Amino acid sequence: MLFVCYPKCTTCQKARKWLDDNGISYTLRDIKADPPALDELMDWQKKSGLPLKRFFNTSGLSYKKLGLKDRLPFMDEKEQLTLLASDGMLVKRPVLVTRSRVLVGFRDEEWGRALREEK
Repeated sequence: MLFVCYPKCTTCQKARKWLDDNGISYTLRDIKADPPALDELMDWQKKSGLPLKRFFNTSGLSYKKLGLKDRLPFMDEKEQLTLLASDGMLVKRPVLVTRSRVLVGFRDEEWGRALREEK
């Protein structure tokens, strides 16, 4: 299991504690130091079943600085994916990548249900 996070993010810290408290093993990846590549993002979006816009960290400084609230609706999927791959801080976090699914953002009940189904 791959846990992609920004270590200074409080939501990521809560998610990591939840994983540890539940005895779930994972490989940690710092999204700022090692951002996801374009092909990874494409795969993650497919496995998540979520619309691409849910992968954007809409509360982040990079998102606001680039004015993406107004620009995203006019960008095609390839442009959006390329943008996400250019800066890990644009990606909503944490991201948990399992064998069969990808969870974006932390909601303990959703993660618990998804991981029980994964077994």
